[in-house]
Amino acid sequence: MPRIESTAARLAKLGFADGARAATLVRQSGAELDDLLKGLVAVSDPDLALASLTRLAEREPRVLDTLRADEDLQGRVLAVLGVSAALGEHLVRHPEQVGLLALPELGDARAELLRAVGAEPEQGEPTASDPDALVALRVAYRGRLLHLAARDLTGQIGLPDVTAELSDLAGAALEAALAIARAEVDASDVRLAVVGMGKQGARELNYISDVDVIFVAEPREGADETAALRGATRLAQAMMRACTATTPEGALWEVDAGLRPEGRAGPLVRTLASHLAYYRRWAKTWEFQALLKARPVAGDLALGAAYVEAVNEFVWSAATREHFVEDVQAMRRRVESHVRAEGERQIKLGPGGLRDIEFAVQLLQLVHGRQDPLLRRKATLPALAALSRGGYVGRDDSRGLAEAYTFLRQVEHLLQLHRLRRTHVLPSDPDDLRRLGRALGMHADPVGEFTARWRRHAREARRLHEKLFYRPLLQAVARLPESEARLSTIAAEARLAALGYVDPNGALRHIAALTTGVSRRAAIQRTLLPVMLGWFADTPDPDAGLLGFRQVSDKLGTTPWYLRLLRDETAVAARMARVLGSSRYATGLLLNAPDAVGLLGSDEDLAARSPDALLKEASAAVSRHGSDMESAVAAVRALRRRELFRTAVADISGLMSIEQVGVALSSLNDVTIQAALDVAIGKVEVERRGALPTRFAVIAMGRLGGMESSYASDADVMFVHSPVPGASERDATDAAYAVANELRRLLALPAPDPPLLIDPDLRPEGRQGPLVRTLASYQAYYARWSSPWEAQALLRARFSAGDAALGAEFVAVIDDLRYPPEGLSDDVVREIRRLKARMEAERLPRGADPALHTKLGPGGLSDVEWVAQLLQLRFAAGHPALRTTRTLEALRAAEGEGLLAAPDAAVLAAAWRFASRVRDALMLVKGRPGDSVPADVRERRLIARILGYPPEGSEDFLDDYRRVTRRARQVVDRVFYGS
Repeated sequence: MPRIESTAARLAKLGFADGARAATLVRQSGAELDDLLKGLVAVSDPDLALASLTRLAEREPRVLDTLRADEDLQGRVLAVLGVSAALGEHLVRHPEQVGLLALPELGDARAELLRAVGAEPEQGEPTASDPDALVALRVAYRGRLLHLAARDLTGQIGLPDVTAELSDLAGAALEAALAIARAEVDASDVRLAVVGMGKQGARELNYISDVDVIFVAEPREGADETAALRGATRLAQAMMRACTATTPEGALWEVDAGLRPEGRAGPLVRTLASHLAYYRRWAKTWEFQALLKARPVAGDLALGAAYVEAVNEFVWSAATREHFVEDVQAMRRRVESHVRAEGERQIKLGPGGLRDIEFAVQLLQLVHGRQDPLLRRKATLPALAALSRGGYVGRDDSRGLAEAYTFLRQVEHLLQLHRLRRTHVLPSDPDDLRRLGRALGMHADPVGEFTARWRRHAREARRLHEKLFYRPLLQAVARLPESEARLSTIAAEARLAALGYVDPNGALRHIAALTTGVSRRAAIQRTLLPVMLGWFADTPDPDAGLLGFRQVSDKLGTTPWYLRLLRDETAVAARMARVLGSSRYATGLLLNAPDAVGLLGSDEDLAARSPDALLKEASAAVSRHGSDMESAVAAVRALRRRELFRTAVADISGLMSIEQVGVALSSLNDVTIQAALDVAIGKVEVERRGALPTRFAVIAMGRLGGMESSYASDADVMFVHSPVPGASERDATDAAYAVANELRRLLALPAPDPPLLIDPDLRPEGRQGPLVRTLASYQAYYARWSSPWEAQALLRARFSAGDAALGAEFVAVIDDLRYPPEGLSDDVVREIRRLKARMEAERLPRGADPALHTKLGPGGLSDVEWVAQLLQLRFAAGHPALRTTRTLEALRAAEGEGLLAAPDAAVLAAAWRFASRVRDALMLVKGRPGDSVPADVRERRLIARILGYPPEGSEDFLDDYRRVTRRARQVVDRVFYGS
């Protein structure tokens, strides 16, 4: 007894609520559990988990060793046992399913559940053959439920994925139940569709919930309709029984067909025509609200889809019915009045509960979805997000509702998982509240924290619900006749939508913010906006244009010259509209340097500045900041930001070719590196209290070396140094390392500017090699170890920054390597071809369409560049015109020297220009880098527009790209591979 009491005290101290009972369970189990106690006390309810674990160990002693051997599996199993007594009981009955939790993913649910009942998933109408199909269905279903719960409770998936997977699992169970029904009922003369409604239709099902359905049937050709409907009714009834029947493994859940026409008083199954006739003539408002969630889930999916498509017409015109809004509000009040005494703790139907949020969202959808298809979402959270994006719900209100809804759904799931029972009532027992709080990550005071958080969310949901649900505007909008939607707001929205604004309501908000008031600023905006809205409408993305204009105006609106410039200089305003409506990248630059609006005045102001002028300005900026090194580099980066904007606007305006853009960006990067290098050297010299004991140079590689930088390019470089006379090589190398590292640090400091990342990975030995080498070290390495790919990479090498004489010496050292006097042997040519082929096979990102990948796809940048580089490696020694770091110059030289046919050179150059322009356009449009022509139609349309295609030219753009790259690949196959 004393030993038990000691164990009890120890377990209580660890965190078990009932230490004595826990000690008894451990003793009675006869198992050694000390090494599992740490995992047990971390779960939501250690006592519950221990009770289930000891029973599981008694049933299958080897399970403890399995858990000890796999820590992740142990965590998932214990997390489930600590929340769900019901799933713990299931595991005790089926310990073999512990292994399911070791799998990161399971296969297709429909196929698994159909096979469980002895049906073939591949059959058009699978039929069960297992004599014990009801039990098999429940075991398989709960195994998958167990796997889902484990991932949910360990935080591997979020609420939207949980509810979607629960819905899909229920759909699979319905399909398996239908297979069981087919084994009982001969209904071969009819097609039967099961349409999910409510949470099942919206893919937001709970762990335990009635599954709402509607049945739609159609007789097969030649069959009698009356007889077919009788068979379909028997089939539907048998399917429902297969889900609800009690077995040794219990039931699944109730299948509720009460949302069908005429409710429970109406026929269980109708034809599609019968459904539509009823909805046209007799349906009540609540039925249209219910149809918002309709989705085909089992049986004849084509018939189900036809039903959903047909009823959508009724759903989105429901708000035009007389008294629609009042009817829905009255329904909500009736629901509330039916809540029993536990109403305050009813998280579904009580005040501030789930139904509050769901009804508010559905009403807003039905009212505004009539004219805004973007609101036509089935699930609550996506619908709420859509309402927020459309401006129908404020962002803060949307966020508050979404947070409350997510919290309440998580609590609902935890309540239901405990016993796998349908419940929505919060317990009052402290132990139950403790389990809920700990499951939600509240460990300090789980009961107090949980209660406070629940009350806060319920209070906020109720406040927001009342604000949204009853506002008179909804009634006014809902009562408008279709032909007379003439409220000023609605009319303005329709006009904006016709002009191409995706979010007319958001556009109205921006317009109001810009024009409201009696200030001079508002008066000028009222003059400007009617014209600018038309200009925005002519851009690829009018919404982004107007948003950007508002943001820039908010930053500069009080500046006297800004609005006056736009008002008096039409060219500036027009160009600004085009830039803001075309490029998120340029808009972002402008928002961080709004003074750059002044560059928009003329084409001359957008011409690329010379490197000398840029370097002079950058050096002056560095000098102004003296010993404040970081501020000096920040000033240089601000200069770079302004010049990036200048180049981007010139590019968008068609004032620069892709070659000129590459040269401008590369020169700008050179200047930035040089200025930052000066700062880095200055800092190192201050720290060393003396002059740098070595000469230092930055060698440009890759696209920077080729003067072909894109907006998204890193700066590929190598660092070389040469000790000054009298300095030790060790001391010189240490100083060179300090300079290189400081340069990289300075250019990587957090800032609002686009980063210029210094990438030294093309150096000898790559990342494994020293960051900095002496010139002699480079010379020795290349003489002894160099491989063909390094010689190829060096074709791009040129001096970028630092000691120019040292840069020239480095270039002289590598010339014989990259322009081999004897050309290339056949073996080396074959090796280069093998390397290229391997790169094509291995480096393309998973899932990418090779034909649309601008860099690695057939006929893309890599193809063209390797052709040019192979020609250089083979022939540049005898043809000095080929000695260039630039791809197009190399192609022109090869053509001029008779090494490449003029038609081939033209095809390759066209493909290189096109692919380069697409890569730059991706960055300009989206504000983030990309390598592939977008598969998304809208994104592709935006890219096509900035490339000069007309509004409907997206497919022409795609066809052109495929044609140009296909022709280039044919040249590559012939010239590079010799095929």
